[in-house]
Amino acid sequence: MDKTLLTEIHTKIKAYKTIIILPHGRPDGDCIGTAMGLKDMLINTYPDKAVYVSGEETDYVKFLGRTDTLEDETFKGALVIAVDTSGKDRIADQRYDMGDFLIKIDHHINETPYGDLEYVDTSRPAAALIILDLYNLFEEEYTLTPEGAKALYTGILTDTGRFKYSGVDGDTFRLVAKLYDIGLDTESVFRHLGTQSEALVRFKGYVLLNYKKTEHGVAYIELTQDLIDEFGVSIEEASSLVNELSVFDECPVWVLFAEYEEKIVRARLRSKGPAVNKVANEFDGGGHAMASGANLGTWARAKEILEVLDGLVKDYKEKKA
Repeated sequence: MDKTLLTEIHTKIKAYKTIIILPHGRPDGDCIGTAMGLKDMLINTYPDKAVYVSGEETDYVKFLGRTDTLEDETFKGALVIAVDTSGKDRIADQRYDMGDFLIKIDHHINETPYGDLEYVDTSRPAAALIILDLYNLFEEEYTLTPEGAKALYTGILTDTGRFKYSGVDGDTFRLVAKLYDIGLDTESVFRHLGTQSEALVRFKGYVLLNYKKTEHGVAYIELTQDLIDEFGVSIEEASSLVNELSVFDECPVWVLFAEYEEKIVRARLRSKGPAVNKVANEFDGGGHAMASGANLGTWARAKEILEVLDGLVKDYKEKKA
């Protein structure tokens, strides 16, 4: 934790009357949880300030709150805070440069710096934990409600794989304990996250029956837009099934390919062995060592990244042998 930089962020927050929080495009649970948790903390600490979250929504975490629709005028003179977003091209609302001052708060490897002030802590397995660092440092000044605690907890829970992924340590749980002290209701979080539509359950069956494996052990599934439409699920729901392929001993890397709007193909890469983020970087993506994404564009590129990942797994297994 960098107390100096967090103090600078705190000073900027106090100085501005309008604060706009920006998630990334196609936001996940940590991104929305971070944004909504930060918004809760600021509106309850500074009722005289106007605080907004502008950007896209994701169905499965809509229970944390809805984003705001803003006019261009709102950005003028505002403090803009981009959360959980490694590159500015991924910020959902591209009007970030209309504001007066831009802060980046993130926990991904900082390969594409941006903003007037950056706070990047790769030791935190979820961006929501950085907001808790800020809260913890200025606990006597900030007010966080049970709703805000629920948002931050959801962010931490989803980005750590329910505390299973690397990066989780004693500090993670000490910060989460703060949320319980505030009045966190975990039952409602698990109820929302654990509920699935019948369409998604059927689609999960399709994934488990139709996945493939490369020669050296990359498990993968290819999901076209026509297939997603046939099962009546959203692209977010379809992509959320990536970890259904995580259970195979012989497959330390697994991938979910999905076709988005205009037939653009994207990949979710996961690993329980070799780091996949460098491969993602080669294919217009990035992320964490064990969890990354890549913007491929075409199915031909999907084949290319599979070949690279298969070679990665081959080398990994040979070193372990």
